[in-house]
Amino acid sequence: MRIVIVGCGNVGATLTEQLTREGHNVTVIDEKQSVVNSVTNNYDVLGVVGNGASFEVQSEAGVKDADLLIAVTGKDELNLLCCLIAKKSANCHTIARVSNPVYSREISFIKEELGLSMIINPQYAAAQEIARLLKFPFAETIDTFTKGRVELIKFTIDENSELCNLRLREITTKLRAEGLVSVVERGDDVYIPDGNFMIKAGDRVTVAGTTNKNLNFFKKIKMPTAKAKTAMIVGGGETTFYLASQLIEMGVQVKIIERDHAKCEELSEKLPQALIIEADGTDKGVLLEEGLAGTEAFIALTNIDEENIMLAMYAKSLSKAKPIAKVHRVSYDEIIDDLNIGSIIYPKYITAASIVRYVRAMHNSMGSNIETLYRMNDNKVEALEFIIKEDCPFIGKPLSDVELKDNVLICSINHKGNITIPQGASVIQPGDTVVLVTTSEGVKDICDVVAK
Repeated sequence: MRIVIVGCGNVGATLTEQLTREGHNVTVIDEKQSVVNSVTNNYDVLGVVGNGASFEVQSEAGVKDADLLIAVTGKDELNLLCCLIAKKSANCHTIARVSNPVYSREISFIKEELGLSMIINPQYAAAQEIARLLKFPFAETIDTFTKGRVELIKFTIDENSELCNLRLREITTKLRAEGLVSVVERGDDVYIPDGNFMIKAGDRVTVAGTTNKNLNFFKKIKMPTAKAKTAMIVGGGETTFYLASQLIEMGVQVKIIERDHAKCEELSEKLPQALIIEADGTDKGVLLEEGLAGTEAFIALTNIDEENIMLAMYAKSLSKAKPIAKVHRVSYDEIIDDLNIGSIIYPKYITAASIVRYVRAMHNSMGSNIETLYRMNDNKVEALEFIIKEDCPFIGKPLSDVELKDNVLICSINHKGNITIPQGASVIQPGDTVVLVTTSEGVKDICDVVAK
């Protein structure tokens, strides 16, 4: 596909990286020459310097031949204007990044009136991600497939875990637990494990299954399965508003600590069911006085990455609360992940991932059969969802008779709405959707995972 991206900040650069990796023809637009140079030097893309809302600049970028224009600058109105001009001049698909909560109630109207294909709100998307994580307090990440019915949940094994020093085939025989361990990350190495693989303390394990099967599995291995009932949030920005609204609907008691008086008044009006504390959330004394030691979830959502990281580390050292920190800058993600402080939320990654999923859906309608794709474990693993077509080479065969390539694991089969975790006798039929994980890059079709 031919794609034009307006805005080369963190989101634009991340989109450029992912979309070029998947074989799309990308052209970027930004007003800063240095920013365009940086992106074009790092990726095999064309760059145009100028205002993305200019018809002349868009024409230079080839918008008339583009399938899609994505506007992800830091200005909502500019993004909408870019999309409007592209829609009127080239009639291509358009996606706009819109962050201001003022527009949140008008998203449907704006999308329909401007003919946009998609509007993405980074703050709302980040809040959704956090709310999902709080359903499983121990989870570090949760990726979903099959319209949310299949989950890949990653968590860390400690020395007291029921899984520690067990081979995977012993999980069923010794613990009577049914769970599919699909990926294991050990240090810098990532494995698609077989039945003889032994789990060690410190491993970061990803389990695949439906929500109910995962819930039963975690109960069997004595992991906490009750969602958080209390949450303390530091910072009173847009993400906090969206998150608190969702948590209150889930029945969670929410306490928000914010130092700005005007923000506190605004949150009090919009969230009457939440307890708003006007104080400095970075003050250890304030946190202790407001009950940090007893809260079940602690979310740091200030505008300063370093504050959020330090607050999450402090919460983890002092309480059993699940710590979550929001981080905007993505350049230090590997270092932050090594701190093992809990779940790190990168709004830029979440925004980019949502847009990339739409692009894949477009590509699917143009011939590809990839429904969903996630890159996990620092991009070392791909989790893909495929629609099985008539030409699939192993239709009607038991999986035990199908020789797959190394480092490939089929995690689930959806047959007419009935989702199963595959076993050797499982058979795949046309129209089924299949989720698999692999450490191999370049898998474009289900046929690519069959050993030649």
